[in-house]
Amino acid sequence: MKKFTAAVIQMDSGNDVDQNLKELERFIEEAAEKNAKLIAMPENVNYVGDESAKYAEDVPGGKTFCFLSELAVKYGVWLHCGSIYEKNPADSRPYNCTMVIGPDGELKAKYHKMHPFDVEIKNGPAVRESERICPGNEIVTVDTNEVGHWGLSICYDMRFGELYRLMALEGAEILFVPADFTLNTGKDHWETILRTRAIENGCYVIAPGQYGIKPKFQAYAKSLVVDPWGNVIAKASDQPCVITAEIDLDYLERVRRQVFTLENRRGDVYQLRRMPAE
Repeated sequence: MKKFTAAVIQMDSGNDVDQNLKELERFIEEAAEKNAKLIAMPENVNYVGDESAKYAEDVPGGKTFCFLSELAVKYGVWLHCGSIYEKNPADSRPYNCTMVIGPDGELKAKYHKMHPFDVEIKNGPAVRESERICPGNEIVTVDTNEVGHWGLSICYDMRFGELYRLMALEGAEILFVPADFTLNTGKDHWETILRTRAIENGCYVIAPGQYGIKPKFQAYAKSLVVDPWGNVIAKASDQPCVITAEIDLDYLERVRRQVFTLENRRGDVYQLRRMPAE
């Protein structure tokens, strides 16, 4: 399928999992009614709060996976499930995990956020996400054969351009960046970085965001879809909502034939090295 509709869900998730899933079901139904073949969700879609380990689930098999699996089958859609906390048998810290579910309800891929948000500002605040979230160590792309080849990332990952270049070199056509971005950095960096990732890799970027007042900050929202030329082709208003955009993979190929960023890399001078997962 070279041309299809993608839907992006912007949520105001809180600490009530059942309420979040109820709201999510309504948005998925709305997206399906708009003929979306691909539906994407934000980071922490089923729970936003301070007890990440308590609300961690199995992937697959957990409550949120089973709930979304049934909806994928019901509407015959591909679901990019933003992220949830996944139980980690090797560590007390859960993973921040993206799930990709196919129209058959099966888990097609999962990705663990690689870059924890660890920031210490002199004479200012300090945040160490790595104290409560275990970082992943695997770059993940998945070729759906129906709605493009996807590259997976989560929120703070977006600041590390080498991750996206490696995914593009592995065939990714659509880069997903589900996020719960802060207002303070979002107003200056969110759109600029996302457009850059699209332009430099000749990819679509789909970035679903959280909206609303969270326990420690105000979420920036402004969910986006960016085309491979860097144009913002869909943008959410400041409210929970569904936006849609047309994804045209033939257009993506035309853009790549005009810019040749991937082909003109100097692999004889510099290299990006993909380390195997442990």
